[in-house]
Amino acid sequence: MKLLGIGSRINHPEYGKGVVTNVTSIHYWVTFIEGGLETIDIDSEFDVIDAAEDEVDTVSFYEVEKSLRQILKKWSDVSEVISIADKWKGGKLIMEPGDPNLQSKELPIDTFFHKITMVRDRLRVMEQKINSSNNLDEQEKIDLQQYITRSYGSLTTFNVLFKLKSQQFVGQRSK
Repeated sequence: MKLLGIGSRINHPEYGKGVVTNVTSIHYWVTFIEGGLETIDIDSEFDVIDAAEDEVDTVSFYEVEKSLRQILKKWSDVSEVISIADKWKGGKLIMEPGDPNLQSKELPIDTFFHKITMVRDRLRVMEQKINSSNNLDEQEKIDLQQYITRSYGSLTTFNVLFKLKSQQFVGQRSK
């Protein structure tokens, strides 16, 4: 079966006549005259009215970008962009000593947040190095992994600073 190029015109038994506007490895994105934009499987039943002869990239740019992000996140120390929750932007962290004769310390909360995320990134890199190490036996890897998990758990206090829940620290979950 030859893939249709963008601009190909088809007649689908359910949606009617339409034009292929994007192609992925498994779907055609087709704008139908009657039904608007629909995604249909490449091997769907339909009649080809006019096949465009252009070369077809069977993987969309989005899929390539998503795969590349996952690979970089897994195998490098390149970190993702982590956003601080809106309510903390521009704020400051004030540390007051118990002794009133001593001076307090102010720090932009963005700077503090950046340091917390750097600790997390370094823990992740350490975790990857432990898991891929050939110098450690499996029990040593498990023991070190538990220390890292407990470290994440100790950092969950700072989850309030993260804009996205998916980027927060996760410690050991109760069973």
